[in-house]
Amino acid sequence: MSDFLLELRSEEIPARMQDKAREDLARLFAAELDKAGLKAAELVTYATPRRLALIARDLPTQTAAVSVELKGPPADAPDAAIDGFLRKAGLTRDALETRDVKGRATLFAVIDRPGRATADVLAEAIPAVIRAFPWPKSMRWGEASLSTESQRWVRPLQGIVALFGDDVVECEVAGIRSGAATVGHRFHHPGVITIGSAADYVEKLRACHVIVDQNERRATIAVGAKMAANMAGLTLIEDEGLLIENAGLTEWPVPLLGRFDEAFLDVPPEVIQLTARVNQKYFVCNDADGRLANAFVCTANIDAADGGDKIVEGNQKVLAARLSDARFFYETDLKVPLEEQAKKLEKIVFHEKLGTVANKIERVAKLARWLVEEGAIRLPAGEGRGPLASASGKGEGDPASTDRPHPSAPAALPPSPDRRGKLADQAERAARLAKADLVTGMVGEFPELQGLMGGYYAAAQGEDAAVAEAIRDHYKPVGQGDDVPTAPVTVAVSLADKLDTISAFFAVGLPPSGSKDPFALRRAALGVLALITGNQLRFDLGKLLQLATMWLRSTGHDLTGFQQATGDFFADRLKVQQREARIRHDLIDAVFALGGEDDLVRLLSRVHALQAFMATDDGANLLAGYKRAANILKKEGGVPVAAGTNTAPEPAEAALIAALDEATPKAQAAVEAERFADAMAALATLRAPIDAFFEHVTVNDADPAKRAARLALLARMRDAVHAVADFSKIEG
Repeated sequence: MSDFLLELRSEEIPARMQDKAREDLARLFAAELDKAGLKAAELVTYATPRRLALIARDLPTQTAAVSVELKGPPADAPDAAIDGFLRKAGLTRDALETRDVKGRATLFAVIDRPGRATADVLAEAIPAVIRAFPWPKSMRWGEASLSTESQRWVRPLQGIVALFGDDVVECEVAGIRSGAATVGHRFHHPGVITIGSAADYVEKLRACHVIVDQNERRATIAVGAKMAANMAGLTLIEDEGLLIENAGLTEWPVPLLGRFDEAFLDVPPEVIQLTARVNQKYFVCNDADGRLANAFVCTANIDAADGGDKIVEGNQKVLAARLSDARFFYETDLKVPLEEQAKKLEKIVFHEKLGTVANKIERVAKLARWLVEEGAIRLPAGEGRGPLASASGKGEGDPASTDRPHPSAPAALPPSPDRRGKLADQAERAARLAKADLVTGMVGEFPELQGLMGGYYAAAQGEDAAVAEAIRDHYKPVGQGDDVPTAPVTVAVSLADKLDTISAFFAVGLPPSGSKDPFALRRAALGVLALITGNQLRFDLGKLLQLATMWLRSTGHDLTGFQQATGDFFADRLKVQQREARIRHDLIDAVFALGGEDDLVRLLSRVHALQAFMATDDGANLLAGYKRAANILKKEGGVPVAAGTNTAPEPAEAALIAALDEATPKAQAAVEAERFADAMAALATLRAPIDAFFEHVTVNDADPAKRAARLALLARMRDAVHAVADFSKIEG
């Protein structure tokens, strides 16, 4: 057994491509080995900016001899068919075997293939792997690049090290012959070094200032950056993505601490961090009070004789120029009120079927105001003391009211001084300014800061704090684990924005399809669900979505099927969301199947109670009894007309009747009061009576009257259970 080393050395490989390249190298190489019947005990891959390497552990020196059996044509097939099979097998006619296959004589070829030298297999595998490599972007180089058939690689390929044990595996790719020679660090050891075998590869490169293991380089940067910050009395702001990128840019990483002018701290800290991160690949630090410090950590690719002073000085100058640009954008943007910036959105198309961004803002502003005014969102008693309280969503504030103009209709909302308050004004104001930062210089430079910069500009320009907060956070939540806003104005604007986007694209026939979701509607729906469940908001989501498309109805759009499509869409998203909370999808289906339930808070409360109940013996046994009753009713086609005939019930039958008489009203009352655990407890009392009924009572009695009465009793039991959920949807 011997180890095999392959190093593919090139000009700089982009850091973002290195991890995937290692995976591809291992996958392609393993596939080539598999074709020859070989398997390594372990495949280890490495990547630096200048090399991609693989070590295959414990390969045999010889492949095993194998016997391959090929099925040919029938023995009485035309000569041309048989001759073709012989050419494929490389045999003569007398070497074939004849076997019976389903009563017909059929030719077979048995080919004994001797073992091969593993070195020969590797010599064929290396060019195959290089040719098949799936770089996201690649290039041709040199004179051969004039031909489209020439070799492609991420950057010009410069060398191949291929060693099986101590021996070079001879091969050639794009004019580059394999060997045992590579180079060390570009500055510390630019000369040629000779690798003896896979065993000394990592340490020989380390001696030449190349840490070939990417995980070791990441650890070196992580520890070194923290130590540099700590020695200055600061705390490093950790960034896993930046750590990986720095490791992919260096072969001998040396973290160094630098400073920038404190005057730049007048710029929002997120701007400074993004400028340092995106443009310069620097880490930033916090001071002892948890505020952003005027310090950064850069990663040098050289162990400088002066301790890195010149490197730090150069990086400080570059960062100062970048921060000057950022401060210019910030100060220039501040000179233009957001209200003026928002006017520019009239020239930006949101979507060809949905008008401009300004049109969207108009719809969102009215919808946000409506959400506050009509009670879907309100403060708890004692404004500002806690999270949003639930509102009934019924009566006067019910979105189903059809005598009230839609919020995005051209006409203004009817005056309602008694309901129009400070929160509604703030919600409308925030919605009208929420997208204004999209046309600012800062967001043009850093799109990641949209919303955040609008919040800063609003606060600096004297907008109400609640308005500034809503502008800042109205995109939230943007994914799993993101913070869910609780401030009423923010919730109103965030909900209105997401609901408008979803309803608008569904209304014009552009819902997500398969894996395609170009307008991120699934993410928006998960955001809506998180806002509703996180804040316990109580309103009819389906009717609210319909209202959000009233403006499209007024312009003649056909919204046939809109309600069904959006309902199914949110149901699917709800299952995705609740899967994270380990809620069974079939239980959600069981509650949805009852119909008429668009209050998601109430729906999930019912689902959670159902899941807890189904985890008990009472729940499992009741489900079994229900399914037995439902199957009998389905088989019998329902309850016969003779069900009204008076018959004397048997004891078990009478016990079930009494249990239903007591449990049904209790369950119904508990459901109406949204005490779903109590409803389950009431249904649990049916367990013993239904078990006894099936044990002692014959449903299909010869007497039609008895049979009809017992079927009617089973129907009562089924209907009582359906008051809580459709148990037919529950698995088990």
